[in-house]
Amino acid sequence: MSDLDAEDLKIITLARSTRARAGAAEGAAVRDETGRTYAAGPVELPSLRLSALQVAVAMAVSSGAQDLEAAAVVTDSDAPDIAAVRDLGPKAPVLVAAPDGSLRTVLRD
Repeated sequence: MSDLDAEDLKIITLARSTRARAGAAEGAAVRDETGRTYAAGPVELPSLRLSALQVAVAMAVSSGAQDLEAAAVVTDSDAPDIAAVRDLGPKAPVLVAAPDGSLRTVLRD
């Protein structure tokens, strides 16, 4: 992950810690246009299912974010659902990391 800047490493770390704290299969974090960060895990209720990325984006929107600079998701999945990220930040890179924090890929528009 040496080619990532400190802010990108930060959102991967936030996503990892959220995943570990919740004992969830994935964790996510997003950074809005002002530099604020939002970290989340998935929501699995009988009436509501949201991925970690969806929750993080919803948190950003509910706090007034107008755009995303970047997003990160820590997951074993090869194809995380990034639709919510694209809705708010169409150009935001999505950093996909393994549970150990190693960068697996960067999804771009």
